[in-house]
Amino acid sequence: MSETPQRQPRTLDVLAIQDLLPHRYPILLVDRILDFEPGQWIRGLKNVTVGDQIFLGHFPKRPVFPGVLIVEAMAQTGGCLVLQTTEHHEDKLIYFMAIDNVKFRKPVVPGDQLIMEVKVLTLKGKIAKLRGEAFVDGQKVAEAEFMSMLVDSEKSEAK
Repeated sequence: MSETPQRQPRTLDVLAIQDLLPHRYPILLVDRILDFEPGQWIRGLKNVTVGDQIFLGHFPKRPVFPGVLIVEAMAQTGGCLVLQTTEHHEDKLIYFMAIDNVKFRKPVVPGDQLIMEVKVLTLKGKIAKLRGEAFVDGQKVAEAEFMSMLVDSEKSEAK
């Protein structure tokens, strides 16, 4: 009986993520891409630490990572998936068009490792419809569907 070789995960470190996304600290919310299948799905990671600036005000005595930032982290993860297969991605930006069916199931707190799993529902031209789920310790903490649009960045318009 022959064994099928196991596929090696496709990973991206934070420098490769910054090559795809325009986001930088403090709004870059993806620390690493753990694996992906181009044009299909992606899995990213965000380490939630007490040093994250948001915890200065949300909330000082009971730090909770805001749900809107969990959705943003899922969207940035999805942006990595879409942009890596986009020709001249360095000249593109990806913007939210719609967010639907958002559910928050459990608070995310400092010390949690947020795992975002995003799947392509449709990808037609400049429009992407994605579905994201976020997990901590294997438990789903949030989910959402979102649409995004690729646009030319100011950099490409100046050429």
